[in-house]
Amino acid sequence: MAGKEKKQKVGILGTIERVGNALPHPFILFLIITGVLIVVAAILAAIGVEVTNPTTGEVVAVKSLLNKEGFEWLMTKMVSNFSSFAALGVVLAMQMAIGVAEGSGLLTTAMRRAILGVPMWLLTAAVVFLGINGSIASEASIIFIPPLAATAFWAAGKHPLAGLIAGYAAVNAGFTANVMITATDALLYPVTEATAQTIDPSYTTTAANNWYFMIASCVLLTVVGVFVNNKIIAPRLGEYKGSEVDKERDATPIEKKGLRNAGIFSLIFIVLILIGLIPKNGFLRAADGSILNGPFITGLVGFLIVYFILVGIVYGKTVGTFKTASDVPKMMADSLTSLTGYIVLVFVISQFIQIFSYTNLGTVIAVTAANFLKNAGFTGIPMIICIILITTLVNFFMTSGTAKWYIFAPIFVPMFMMLGYTPEFAQVIYRIGDSCTNPITPIYPYLPMIIGMAAKYDKKAGMGTIISMMLPYSLLFLLSWIVLVIAWVLLNLPLGPGATVFM
Repeated sequence: MAGKEKKQKVGILGTIERVGNALPHPFILFLIITGVLIVVAAILAAIGVEVTNPTTGEVVAVKSLLNKEGFEWLMTKMVSNFSSFAALGVVLAMQMAIGVAEGSGLLTTAMRRAILGVPMWLLTAAVVFLGINGSIASEASIIFIPPLAATAFWAAGKHPLAGLIAGYAAVNAGFTANVMITATDALLYPVTEATAQTIDPSYTTTAANNWYFMIASCVLLTVVGVFVNNKIIAPRLGEYKGSEVDKERDATPIEKKGLRNAGIFSLIFIVLILIGLIPKNGFLRAADGSILNGPFITGLVGFLIVYFILVGIVYGKTVGTFKTASDVPKMMADSLTSLTGYIVLVFVISQFIQIFSYTNLGTVIAVTAANFLKNAGFTGIPMIICIILITTLVNFFMTSGTAKWYIFAPIFVPMFMMLGYTPEFAQVIYRIGDSCTNPITPIYPYLPMIIGMAAKYDKKAGMGTIISMMLPYSLLFLLSWIVLVIAWVLLNLPLGPGATVFM
């Protein structure tokens, strides 16, 4: 499928898209940025720029690559920087797995059946809501939700690129929100508790300390996401002129049989997982009996890979798209052809990210920003907004939410407690800023992936296309979240079980 329509390229977003796409190829662009980064790091290292990490007390200085040690590191780590790129293995493995389910015809048929008779506003809302809550599957959701959303939109006769963008924006800009307690909650609260205990040694909190606020966030962001998609993104994309397949027809009898068999397999798969999760000594629980630390959560990507491959095989064998065993690996191989550009781009992005880490610029920027806020003397609503904005800006240079919280928490949490706010509220403020700019952050590991996926529907899609369509989601998510948190403060609502805004 390929989009042939002429998109509207007027206004601010049109300008952003034109300028962005007029830039050099992302590979060349990141080479240039990397070169600039190396020069800047060398200058800052020469003048002795350093900060003190508030978590460890360690002095962190900017390191240069323009010396023997730096050059040796760059040459010896170049291959491992690429091969150890966190998202590469997950993206390739998930793409092969989803490729089996998609190539068998399962995803198209399932999506077409799912949307028949469903109002269009409900389809968009479902995509955005599921995308926001995709963080229950951790970063795996970033890989499988956007293409599924694109398929759903295509099956409904809507522009698949609008679905792809909606799914990607929701799962990234809304990553921290969820109606469930997720791994993000489990990772952040111990840091919050430990830093709070530097002020009050008896202070304790839980993984559910932001739960109520995040449930409300899911509802609000879904409404905002539907508005952005229907009023801003879809009109810019116009009508899709891709495949001429009859998208409105119902499934044939053999397709219905395939869906039934896939459903039976899915039910069996879920039952086996529940058998491993429900008993206190279940084989999918951790040694301490918890589910969050068990193999199901930590190995969720593996479970999804196995599921998509097997359910695709079940459907494909039923409807006849898979006639021999060799059809499956062939389909997996074919599914990777669309990722060749992504793999090439990852090579240079992985070098940029690792160089950024090696030079310590990320830590220096984060600590400097946090110290600036601490010394500015802001209080109340201005302080809240300022912290959100600073976290948002730092996210452009350091994308790991946990790593940033290790730096910010020792500054933000005590400062909030001294001003009468709870550590749980400081954590909420941080999470808002950490989430919104994910889809427009140039060093985000999944940006090249979404560019590659978008090219499936629009061969001219580039970084400018993605950024221009993600920007409305990021900005309006940020604005609506700020309004929500201000309302939460004014109404003094609970953040979660036993967690309040004020001390």
